[in-house]
Amino acid sequence: MSAQPEQEVALQPAGIIERLVRDDVDRKRFLKATGGAGAASFATFVMAACGSGKSKSSGTAATATQARSQSAGDIAILNYALTLEYLETQFYEKVIASDLFTGKVGSLVKDFGEQEKTHVEAIEGAVQKLGGTPVTPPTGRFPIVSAAQVAQLAYTVENLGAAAYLGQAANIKNPEVLASALAIHSVEARHAATLGTLVHKSITPDGAFAKPAEMATVLAAVKPFLA
Repeated sequence: MSAQPEQEVALQPAGIIERLVRDDVDRKRFLKATGGAGAASFATFVMAACGSGKSKSSGTAATATQARSQSAGDIAILNYALTLEYLETQFYEKVIASDLFTGKVGSLVKDFGEQEKTHVEAIEGAVQKLGGTPVTPPTGRFPIVSAAQVAQLAYTVENLGAAAYLGQAANIKNPEVLASALAIHSVEARHAATLGTLVHKSITPDGAFAKPAEMATVLAAVKPFLA
């Protein structure tokens, strides 16, 4: 197959991300192809999977190819983060609709939900600014049993989100994207810490240094929450 137009290369990661979340075969293929190397290898995998031609090795063509690869990598990471933010937003919407929380805790849950929704809007805008297409929102399914169970689940979800952002920080090429990701990571971590006090868990479960989570680990963890 001949090389694809530049814009199409940038758009591909959206569909790939959704497949990786849902399909164990695609996730294993991705890990085998990248060797766990992160976003740069992910971009290579995406373009190879779509049959794109070999990049030219000299002059401006090579520079342009590298720029497209880096942009595709950042778009892939953003769509990965967007998938998580879609799920978090849906989770909080369902929790708010359940009326399990009232008073100060209820207000806090609503604030968290609005902030996750704002994250979605910001990341969608970032993907489009880089020339990509935001990933299609997945449909989440979350067990809503009791206030205690939901609070524990929220604590787990927020910690996972914070770890996911931290896990991709070193792979992001665009400084603006990195700054935005770190800003969101800080909020996710604060959500997790606040919920930790609610469920009587440590607000710093990993001690002085937060632990990052690899993409494959996070995708496997969220798969049970997909309808």
